[in-house]
Amino acid sequence: MVRPWYLPDNFTLALAAAVVAASVLPVHGAGARVADALTTLVIALLFFLHGAKLSREAILAGIGHWRLHALVLVATFVLFPVFGLLLKPLLLPLVTPQIYIGVLYLCVLPATVQSAIAFTSIARGNVAAAVCSASASTLLGVFVTPLLVNLMVLPHGSASSSLDSIQRILLQLLVPFVAGHWLRPWIGEGLRRHASMVGLVDRGSILLVIYTAFSAAVIEGLWRQVPLTALAGLLVVCSVILALALASTTWAARRLGFNTADEVTIVFCGSKKSLASGIPMAKVLFPAQAVGATVLPLMLFHQIQLMVCAVIAQRYAQRAQAVQPAGVTAVD
Repeated sequence: MVRPWYLPDNFTLALAAAVVAASVLPVHGAGARVADALTTLVIALLFFLHGAKLSREAILAGIGHWRLHALVLVATFVLFPVFGLLLKPLLLPLVTPQIYIGVLYLCVLPATVQSAIAFTSIARGNVAAAVCSASASTLLGVFVTPLLVNLMVLPHGSASSSLDSIQRILLQLLVPFVAGHWLRPWIGEGLRRHASMVGLVDRGSILLVIYTAFSAAVIEGLWRQVPLTALAGLLVVCSVILALALASTTWAARRLGFNTADEVTIVFCGSKKSLASGIPMAKVLFPAQAVGATVLPLMLFHQIQLMVCAVIAQRYAQRAQAVQPAGVTAVD
């Protein structure tokens, strides 16, 4: 049976179902702690599988792809803040001043790692470069984000970073990746024969993250903290900023002559913001009573970017499948 043109793909429908489930039945208490632990485990498994899947040549090529990494970092830590500042006169009337502080905070955060890599893999992009670029963005964000918060979000405040963030990144992301790559001679061939397993982890990890993140937002009073008009305005603000980021990274990648696989990586790594890094940082950088409103834009932006990028990733994948033989990926 042919799917109607107006019906989204199954993965997008699954994302919508996760949002609805989190709104109706948010995980909390002991269940939330179990979900957080499971999310950490799934993300570690994702990096383990990608470490085992990628060849040494692909990893070295990813590390040495300095033009791509530079473009992603410029988009993350320069382009986004510029958008936030320049659009303030136009977008501030749509929300409250406190919420727009959260919008500016969103703009100075590092790129998300897990979903950027997962979407890059789904879209058959340069996964090796995505691992290096997104991880570097997160590591730099531990130091760069507090500085940018002091400069443009809270000019008269003070911000600090924690070495614990670096330790968690190393333990959760790099250690599993290195372990998987070390075991590649023994398990790499099996993963190639069962490539669908990696895809299942990609999609499953995104669904788990969106459910747990939206559950936390609902429990914190997402639907009670702001008026409906401000919430609607915030949806517009987040959508405008994301659209500008996606359009700018796509245009820059093509203008600078990157191939399609690299374009995919630049688009997904350069247009995302990290919920996993943003919420812990907000608890350190902002007064306790302001954290809820400050992270609300990040929570909504996170959901929008997952939904939109799911559609874009599927389109990239369909385009790659149309021009490549079956079983061949953009990066092996």
